[in-house]
Amino acid sequence: MRRYLLTGLLIWIPVWITLWVLRAIVATMDDFVTPLLPRHWRPETWLGIAIPGTGLLITAIVVLLTGLLASNILGQRLLAWGESLLTRIPVVKGLYGGIKQISDTLLAPGGQAFRKAVLVQYPRHGSWTIAFQTGTPGGELPQHLGSDFISVYVPTTPNPTSGFFLMMPRSEVIELGMSVDAALKYVLSMGVVSSEHPQQPPKAIAAGTPLSDKPL
Repeated sequence: MRRYLLTGLLIWIPVWITLWVLRAIVATMDDFVTPLLPRHWRPETWLGIAIPGTGLLITAIVVLLTGLLASNILGQRLLAWGESLLTRIPVVKGLYGGIKQISDTLLAPGGQAFRKAVLVQYPRHGSWTIAFQTGTPGGELPQHLGSDFISVYVPTTPNPTSGFFLMMPRSEVIELGMSVDAALKYVLSMGVVSSEHPQQPPKAIAAGTPLSDKPL
């Protein structure tokens, strides 16, 4: 009975958590977006019932249309005008500028963040963990650290959205052959889920080695 119970739990727990997360996302988007629609446009007005996922669908359509608009010259000019307007507002300027810089770094097709999984010693010498290379130190930092440093993000387990940002010597960072997806699964499972076999043997990141362009 115990074995059957554990087997059933292993099947249903991932399904339940997945459905719970999806339901939370849909409900959040519905609660935020649907009230912004005029009353005569809401599904419950002309169907008599509320349709779950309306807010998520509208958000997806708005995002798609925004991307389509930004792909032409007129849309780019409108976006540039809107950004210049936001950057003139004192409080919004710093908030919007910081968020846009982070999103451009993480989501832009040519961005270099989270393109490589690495192995680092953290939080002490002899203790190893998986991290993700995010780039190289910029600004005045190379003047103090030297040019042979890289920036890495060490995620916490089991919540990788929080973690630690470190700048480490290249000689102390080992590049992993596993993909970023496999490394992230390994971190999320706290080492329970075995990672895929590396495509190449681990090696130290050589100075001047460009970041991989493999997307997350």
